[in-house]
Amino acid sequence: MYDRLHELAREQIQMIHDASMDILQNTGIKFNDSEAPEIFRHHGIKVDGDIVFLTEADVQKALQTAPSQFPIYARNPENDVLIGESNFVFAPGYGPPFISERNGTWREGVMEDYNNFCKLIQTSKYIDMNGFMMIEPSDVPPDKAHLDMLYANMVLCDKPYIGCPTSGQGAVDTLEMAGIMWNGKENIRNKPITLGNITTMSPLQFTAEMTAALIEFARFGQPCTIVTLVIAGCTGPMTMAGVLTLQSAEILAGITLAQLVNPGTPVIYGSTSSPMDMTSGVISIGAPEMSQFVSATAQMARFYGLPSRSGGSLTDAQFPDIQAGMESALILSAAIRNGINYILHSCGILGSYLAMSFEKFLVDEELCGMLKKYIKPITVSAETISLDVIKDVGIGGLTP
Repeated sequence: MYDRLHELAREQIQMIHDASMDILQNTGIKFNDSEAPEIFRHHGIKVDGDIVFLTEADVQKALQTAPSQFPIYARNPENDVLIGESNFVFAPGYGPPFISERNGTWREGVMEDYNNFCKLIQTSKYIDMNGFMMIEPSDVPPDKAHLDMLYANMVLCDKPYIGCPTSGQGAVDTLEMAGIMWNGKENIRNKPITLGNITTMSPLQFTAEMTAALIEFARFGQPCTIVTLVIAGCTGPMTMAGVLTLQSAEILAGITLAQLVNPGTPVIYGSTSSPMDMTSGVISIGAPEMSQFVSATAQMARFYGLPSRSGGSLTDAQFPDIQAGMESALILSAAIRNGINYILHSCGILGSYLAMSFEKFLVDEELCGMLKKYIKPITVSAETISLDVIKDVGIGGLTP
């Protein structure tokens, strides 16, 4: 198929892989958690304090047990999803503390906003999966906010949902609450019913909270996205190839840990890496390089035989204006056309992840629907060619 988009050559992908293996074996990666280094050490992997050194053999062994696709089961079986290979899902925005109002002002998000997003996702024809922390509710105590959000996910929407990955306890609470919904915690062991969004701390670290959450989700065989957000020129190299190398090393380390905890745990190779705006020092998620990272991430995931994740309708715009529309359409289209399997931030994001907008959510939702239609093949048959109709109408149309 003809396409002006340039893909990485096999030799280039191999160079990135080899460089990431060099980093893992000789520089190592730090897990700021007491349990993770012991897990690696127990499996004969070199550990120095909290720094783990992985060989290519260690990584390849882990990749052999990671599935290329997997289901996530919903409370309503009609809303089950399949992630990987040729399948993909749309999921909403994630993590902003602010809501953008129609007059252009921003305010702190509250639990009512979160509930309304759950209701919008439930009624959406195009959003396949509910999220987590679509907004950080400021009116709920921080130590229990994740419980309220998980409860809303479970009772206001019967689609699959993202679990709480912000700590080991958050992951445990996710599994305990899911166990209630599925008539017993053992009923969800190795049955994917949620997903943990595990984020690295670039360069070459995992926080204690994310590591603990990853271990807890993996113990029960719950899928985990291992995702990096390397900021080119800030938390990673200026060059795109350097960013791809760094993020690959981090992702593969997290995937290896998940497979050591529970071989066969579904994992997703994920990235939202972006350049830094050198004039302001702020991450730029609406830049064209973002779409290039999306494309390259999908290619690297296929190289490893894994499902992929990227961002979707992303923008640096502060308001749902023409800039927001242009940037979001470009990046979401790149994710769809390049074969990303799990597209987070499909709806609602503004201001470089800082705000959610109900108005932009609805616009982005329509964009998701348009792209689902866009990638459907044209049906060509004797019937659809409509030759008889064309001949009957004839030159210039029917005459009276």
